[in-house]
Amino acid sequence: MIASMNTEQATTTASLEAIAQVVATVERTQRAKDAEGFLALFHPQALWTTGHGKVLIGFEAIAEFTRTVLPTADWDGEVTYEVVHAQFLRPDVAAVKVRQLYRSPDGDTEGAPLYVMTREPDGRWLLTACQNTPVAADPA
Repeated sequence: MIASMNTEQATTTASLEAIAQVVATVERTQRAKDAEGFLALFHPQALWTTGHGKVLIGFEAIAEFTRTVLPTADWDGEVTYEVVHAQFLRPDVAAVKVRQLYRSPDGDTEGAPLYVMTREPDGRWLLTACQNTPVAADPA
């Protein structure tokens, strides 16, 4: 039983590290306005809802939007992403709450994305169902 628990703990730790790396890659690709690097993180049947409520169903819709919007985004690229909570729904499915902070001379803007990620048979974690939600300046 102890060996089994250690194996489960090691698997969970490795999964959490891999999930954190995906979120770090989201940050890196957003800063670089690297559409292709960002798109490499998505499951082929992904669902994405933008911070403005635009629903994108499937990789092609996400790719078309991202290739149009990300390279021409009118912000300076100063953004950070931090995993604040990860909850395993199954060993191969995780709900990941992220803190997103855009910095600009006009003030900071915060987001609270939720990423549902799935682990593929090859071990990669991919963005599968995501909601990018802005945080109101006064969330009363």
